[in-house]
Amino acid sequence: MINTSKGIAFGLAISIALLLVAFLSLLEASNSIILLAAGTLAFSISYLLIHLSLEYLIFREIGNIYSVLEKIQKKDTTFNATNKIKTSLPPLKNIQANIHNYAAAKNREIETLQKNETFRREFIADISHELKTPIFAAQGYIHTLMDGAVEDHAVRDKFLNRAAKSLNNLEDLVQDLITLNQIESGFIRFHPINFDLKESILEVMEQLEGKAQKKGISMTFRYDKEASYLSYADKDKIFRVLQNLVSNAIKYNKEAGSVTIQLNAHKNHLTVKVKDQGIGIQPEDLKRIFERFYRVEKSRSRENGGTGLGLAIVKHILEGHQSKISVSSTPGKGSVFSFELPHARKALEVQGSKSKK
Repeated sequence: MINTSKGIAFGLAISIALLLVAFLSLLEASNSIILLAAGTLAFSISYLLIHLSLEYLIFREIGNIYSVLEKIQKKDTTFNATNKIKTSLPPLKNIQANIHNYAAAKNREIETLQKNETFRREFIADISHELKTPIFAAQGYIHTLMDGAVEDHAVRDKFLNRAAKSLNNLEDLVQDLITLNQIESGFIRFHPINFDLKESILEVMEQLEGKAQKKGISMTFRYDKEASYLSYADKDKIFRVLQNLVSNAIKYNKEAGSVTIQLNAHKNHLTVKVKDQGIGIQPEDLKRIFERFYRVEKSRSRENGGTGLGLAIVKHILEGHQSKISVSSTPGKGSVFSFELPHARKALEVQGSKSKK
């Protein structure tokens, strides 16, 4: 009883009434009726004032604060930590502010942990599936040869080639995983230099020319012959970005289609655009194509090869250059991937901004 607002109010009101009656009893003009009336009035007024003050200004506020603490302890994220309870007492305001700041921080921490847990489960499932495919394929070919097919030279060579291809795919997958992990962890350093971006694009086109010819795909490079395309970036990593984008443009293009690479020099930067005439990408897939192992058409992607990590690596490389990869696509008509790099004359500025990081 004494722990409630009513109990406390009752005890204090009795004390006040008794003190008042005791004081009035010392006066000669006082009589029993006056003392009874004064005591009753003092008790009633004191009880109401103390009870209401305790109930609405203290107990209710403390109760709300404890309810938030209980939800935090139970890891209940259903409450909204941004909706603060209104109170008029400065001490409770400070306590309340600290509680809600703590609750908001815990809420964000729980959400981050939940997202990381979801990502971890999806990643483990994806990597297990991606590793299983080439391993099982190579295993199947080798077991077939061990069961006697090795005596047939035609079958032996065919199966050995397929097993080797599966193991090569496995190696590519592991290497891409290592590269992506090193970039994300900061183990791979970027070493920017001045280089001709146009020459790098021409080198990539020459490297992938045979792949394009097999599908009857033509490659076109558009640029201004009078312009300078010197850029300041990590040449090897940008080469990998170009290699990946052009390779994908060929891989997912239509038969006898075309790939157009456009290089433009602007006042403050260079822009590279890689356009294809392929299947395109649905709007709901555009935001996810740079995620690990995300494939728009999983079956078709595996037929064309690839680890499913190429665009994720592209994204991280460009972010390391303080740039980003952009994509626009029309289903059935093709896609355009683009990114920007600084001019070589911006080298010192870029280097200075990186050293600050």
